[in-house]
Amino acid sequence: MSASSPAAVIVLAAGEGTRMKSRTSKVLHELCGRSMLGHVLAAARELDPGRLIVVVGHRREQVAAHLAEHVPAAEPVVQERQGGTGHAVRTVLDQVGALTGTVVVTNGDHPLLRGETLAELVRTHETEGNAVTVLTTDIPDPTGYGRLVRGADGSAAAIVEHKDATPEQRAITEINVGMYVFDGALLAGALKRVTTDNAGGEEYLTDVVAILRGDGHRAGAFKAADWVETQGVNDRVQLAQARRQLNDRILEAHMRAGVTIVDPLSTWIDVEVTAEPDVVIHPGTQLHGRTHLAEGAEVGPHSTLTDTLVGADAVVANTVCVEAEIGPEATVGPYAYLRPGTRLARKAKAGAYVEMKNAVVGEGSKVPHLTYVGDAEIGEGSNIGASCVFVNYDGVQKHRSVVGDHVKVGSDSMIVAPVTIGDGAYTAAGSVIVKDVPPGAMAVARGRQRNVEGWVERSRAGTPAAEAARRAREGSESEQFR
Repeated sequence: MSASSPAAVIVLAAGEGTRMKSRTSKVLHELCGRSMLGHVLAAARELDPGRLIVVVGHRREQVAAHLAEHVPAAEPVVQERQGGTGHAVRTVLDQVGALTGTVVVTNGDHPLLRGETLAELVRTHETEGNAVTVLTTDIPDPTGYGRLVRGADGSAAAIVEHKDATPEQRAITEINVGMYVFDGALLAGALKRVTTDNAGGEEYLTDVVAILRGDGHRAGAFKAADWVETQGVNDRVQLAQARRQLNDRILEAHMRAGVTIVDPLSTWIDVEVTAEPDVVIHPGTQLHGRTHLAEGAEVGPHSTLTDTLVGADAVVANTVCVEAEIGPEATVGPYAYLRPGTRLARKAKAGAYVEMKNAVVGEGSKVPHLTYVGDAEIGEGSNIGASCVFVNYDGVQKHRSVVGDHVKVGSDSMIVAPVTIGDGAYTAAGSVIVKDVPPGAMAVARGRQRNVEGWVERSRAGTPAAEAARRAREGSESEQFR
């Protein structure tokens, strides 16, 4: 039996998160390409809920803006004061009205939770006909957690907090994770009966479980097999741990799909990155955003790619790329920087210490080394010599240059935009090209060389250079008299 779509998923994200010691809302701290809240919402959306509701409070403006940008379908509900989990859910019902059907309550600081785990929780709830179903897990060290005490029929008989547990109950390793599925029609009434008669003076959802069970309704529990995915994040140490655990999960999925990751310990991949079989990822590589690696591509070592497309059998080494497109069989690096708008065609090359921005490089064209190409279009089969600069900025506006097919741009040339170099043309090394070059022409734009004989010995007397020049001159003179 598959789980039906719940009427609503409520995500609790109003807490202050003081242990993060941050001006950023705790749930907005990022790992593997999404905020913590973003990971929770992605899992929740796998259930296809009728409504997706996020309870916001501390730094609500940040969280609401994040939702509007990334998950506009989510509805923020403001909890003016943090009065406990029960109060948060009651605030939702007060603002949006009664929710009829299955209602899931989860937390915004549990980024490792899988959508399939939430689906199993909902499926268990519906199959067993429960009024409430608690998500639990077995944890190696349950100290400090509320224990789930099961009845003889496997139902959730009670949730006992650690400080209130007997020695026998403290021996139980099954804990309450703090996520629930409720029958919406029963939830509203039970919430009205929750009190603040406890040490924290707050309203807790665990009391709703006790109330529903006391009314004769069945309370069930679904145990998550992997306790790690049920762990929340409360400080930056736990955030780093969660990031490592999530990254390991992502890397394993890629490797099982046919990707070679040479050193998983030094490789970081965001959750939305995609890669085809026979991709090779070398150590020290970071892949961010929606980067895609086509079949047979090889990336790294020590490369960082963000929102970049890498074609089949391309090679990218020791390179930083942002919003770039690298064609099939192209080569990039080492130590290259491809900025937004750069597109390399098939078998194109951006070599050592090359920077490109908003540049299009045609099939088979090469920019081998020590060159800046900005706002330019280079045709097919062309070669840009070492230490060339495409001068694209006049101090006010950016301008574009066009280099045709099979052009040879000599080393140390300056291409001052806007300018066009025609097909088959050459530029002499050291030229400053400020005018269009016709197809097939040789452009020479440099001063004529003039040698001032004896200048070093006269002007730099006593230096090693002057001494070397003297010896060479005297040696040349003696040769003339032999």
